[in-house]
Amino acid sequence: MITNEERQNIVDRFGNGPNDTGTPEVQIAIFTKRIEHLTEHLEEHPNDNSTRQGLLDLVGKRRRLLNYLQENEIERYRTIRDELELRK
Repeated sequence: MITNEERQNIVDRFGNGPNDTGTPEVQIAIFTKRIEHLTEHLEEHPNDNSTRQGLLDLVGKRRRLLNYLQENEIERYRTIRDELELRK
């Protein structure tokens, strides 16, 4: 799980203010951090199927948000994709 400090750093970097957790960019960045953490966990514990299901759910949520940005705000999509180094 990510700490409150890490979450606040993400909000400060990608958000419009200190309490801005609702914009797609912030949500995508938080999901990406959680996905990285769960991926590391699954490398150590490959038979943890409940974590695997949670990881797949997060990847799906992030994908839907990225699709939303790609359809409606292409420049914001490109910016967040490049900053987080995500594949197309």
